Amino acid sequence: MKKHTEALVPSTIYHIYNRGINGENIFKEERNYRYFLEKYAQYITPIADTYAYCLLKNHFHLAVKIKTEQEIIDFYLRKKNIIINENVGEVQNLPDVKNDVKIPDARKIINQQFAFLFNSYAQSINKAYKRTGGLFEESFRRIPVETDSYFSELIYYIHHNPQKHGFVLDFRDYPHSSYHSHLGMSETKLKREEVISWFGSKDGFRKFHEENQVLVNLTKFEIETE
Repeated sequence: MKKHTEALVPSTIYHIYNRGINGENIFKEERNYRYFLEKYAQYITPIADTYAYCLLKNHFHLAVKIKTEQEIIDFYLRKKNIIINENVGEVQNLPDVKNDVKIPDARKIINQQFAFLFNSYAQSINKAYKRTGGLFEESFRRIPVETDSYFSELIYYIHHNPQKHGFVLDFRDYPHSSYHSHLGMSETKLKREEVISWFGSKDGFRKFHEENQVLVNLTKFEIETE
């Protein structure tokens, strides 16, 4: 088994990473970044809270907290309720659905949602660019975040990634990360208040990023792909 591919566990914070198969670009033009985030909101937001993200040409990084087991099961039941209503043409409430539907393990539901995200996005890219086959590496990597310091540095690492890979000279100039969303005022699906509170304030968030561009332990966030 490849490293860092254990089942995602409810109520756990993770650093999640995936890249294009054989290093292929997964974002081929500007509209792809927006479309991926739309699909992400559709499939992942119901089962996980997002603290930070960065989308680069051939890979992406996420900091997420998987929702509780009960929240995930409730989401699954609501989803099944809609399907049942469409099939039989009548309204059924959640208790009725619980009696009719075999509920899978929450970990299976989590995995399915990520699979839906990657498959749906890949199918759209294949259709738009006349390609075939898989788009993403199998399986996506994940590392549980187990300490406060790791969480703080992970947020920085994710936002710093475009600079690390040479896409920009200053990560603050990169448009496809959550850095500016945390500092903004517009509506967001990010857990902005939690992240800003973690750093004390927006000034604290900004200061941590500006003062830690020489963090020496960033290699600990590298996720093996073999």
